[in-house]
Amino acid sequence: QLQLVESGGGLVQPGGSLRLSCAASGFTLDYWTIGWFRQAPGKEREGVSCITNRGGRITYVDSVKGRFTISRDNAKNSVYLQMNSLKPEDTAIYYCAALRGGLCPSSGSGRLFGSWGQGTQVTVSS
Repeated sequence: QLQLVESGGGLVQPGGSLRLSCAASGFTLDYWTIGWFRQAPGKEREGVSCITNRGGRITYVDSVKGRFTISRDNAKNSVYLQMNSLKPEDTAIYYCAALRGGLCPSSGSGRLFGSWGQGTQVTVSS
């Protein structure tokens, strides 16, 4: 079966860094676009970043540009989200999700992504 597992979350002080990992099993990432999403309590889910199947196109939500970097290593069947200069506003559960093909949707809702991980908690607090 298709499975995605996130890891790397935790508690960090403002200005700190974390690297999230998204590991895939049951399928190869060569044919899958991967998105990172987050959801904080009381807020709607928002798209954070997206990377197409071969890394040819990368998108970020404005609030994380210059601070977050998405990358992928298809040989390891993994996608990463490097998060630097973290802010309390970044606190959320972070999810990765997979979409068949090589396009990043314009919408940040994630509704077109059919396979989701369980999420990993990121808390930014002093």
